[in-house]
Amino acid sequence: MDSTKRSVAALAAAAGVALGTLALAATTAAASGEDTFTVAVVSPSAANDLAFSQSMIDSLTRMQDAGAIDEFVYSENLFVVEDAASALRGYAEDGHDLVIAHGSQYGGPLQEIAPDFPDTAFAWGTETNTFGLSNVSAYSAASDQGGYVMGTMAALLAGEGSIGIIGPIEVGDAKLYVDGFHAGVLATNPDATVGVNYTESFSDAALAAEAASTFIGGGATVLTGTAQMTVGAIGVANEEGVLWFGTQSNQAQLAPDVVVASQVYHWEVVLGSLVENVRTGTLGGESFEITLANQGLLIEHNLEFELPADVQAAADETIGLLVTGELTTGVGIDSAPATTGA
Repeated sequence: MDSTKRSVAALAAAAGVALGTLALAATTAAASGEDTFTVAVVSPSAANDLAFSQSMIDSLTRMQDAGAIDEFVYSENLFVVEDAASALRGYAEDGHDLVIAHGSQYGGPLQEIAPDFPDTAFAWGTETNTFGLSNVSAYSAASDQGGYVMGTMAALLAGEGSIGIIGPIEVGDAKLYVDGFHAGVLATNPDATVGVNYTESFSDAALAAEAASTFIGGGATVLTGTAQMTVGAIGVANEEGVLWFGTQSNQAQLAPDVVVASQVYHWEVVLGSLVENVRTGTLGGESFEITLANQGLLIEHNLEFELPADVQAAADETIGLLVTGELTTGVGIDSAPATTGA
């Protein structure tokens, strides 16, 4: 049996939007008369990292299965920017239709490489800057939204314990997630004790494990974190029986007894538009974002974890309010707590 389920409030809409996006891309592909559409990806960590890189590989797999693209190739574990630049240039020279630099650290080399291949479409994220280049697109994630939902859940599940948040480096969707989760906790329980620890590394699982141990030693009953390093923290949470909330990819399989839910990135929501644009002659110049509203962000609950009905209801209500705009996370706007609008 599948170990996860999506939020009840999101399931029907998610199926419609995601499948509609892929169907549109597949229809455009058929109408174009082109034989193949290939995508190449460069990522900073392993393709099965249960985090950032896997979110892109999983999305491209779904696109390929739906017929929206024909093939994709990837180079993983290219955290060293110079190595990533070499791979990006090589993929462009190979003639792939879309070359994706899946890492915000790749902006410098992409800005230099893209002008050398004006007939190749490039995309990168998580970012919003296209450098003013007509063959570069950008994509980002409103990860504070899912973070806020799960922070709401965490506040209801923590009991008398504290909550620990483990971040990598204070940038991009990682910072948005940390801030959103923190805001969701305090909006639900203003008296909650919440700690934040940035390890200054995306990949150091040992540092994440150490941070988790410190939080648990201080009385934490719920933890969360973002980036590929979090496998270390999840291991500690699993050993100590402390609840975990994941993001980027579904992490339930790693520790089904303690993972409550994961915010999962469904990049196909924006990739479908990217592919359609490329097929119809627009190689770049746009910035895209996945959100709860467009179902690029989904909260997937772990079926192995028995979620109390009131917590499920709170999550569904919060998702609905964020989607309609009646609720905002407050992240990226000001430092005030998020509030419900009239």
